[in-house]
Amino acid sequence: MSVAEGTPAPEFTMPATGGRSVSLGGMRGRPFVLYFYPRADTPGCTKEACAFQEALPQLAHIGADVIGVSKDDIKSLERFAEKYHLSFPLASDQETHVAEDYGVWVEKNMYGKKSMGMERSTFLINKEGKVAKVWRKVKVDGHAQQVMEAAKKLAVGRLV
Repeated sequence: MSVAEGTPAPEFTMPATGGRSVSLGGMRGRPFVLYFYPRADTPGCTKEACAFQEALPQLAHIGADVIGVSKDDIKSLERFAEKYHLSFPLASDQETHVAEDYGVWVEKNMYGKKSMGMERSTFLINKEGKVAKVWRKVKVDGHAQQVMEAAKKLAVGRLV
């Protein structure tokens, strides 16, 4: 399944860092960034998480939240969040149900070896729970800035 811009975001409920639980229903009324990353505390994922943490004040200023999602267990996510002072929730999708619903649990080919894994992807969800913008096969450099610009447009009503 693939999630497209303008469609309702698939429902989700996941355990998250800080003893939190995150869900689509719990986010209604606020725009938010839902980003999927392969694995906590790896170089690219760390860079991406730190960039979103850095963007949090500007995102909060326009009323947008951030949720990071990986297949890691909560203990690993707690260590990752603590190590890099990440205040936004990191959610655990160990069964990959949410990743599958969003179409980001995909077959990867690394050096000729095929395996299933998380495709680095980001979804900007509007306050009505619809997908406003999708980024697939994300390149980390500059990505948080692109997401922040789109969130600003969403906040002023120029992005559906």
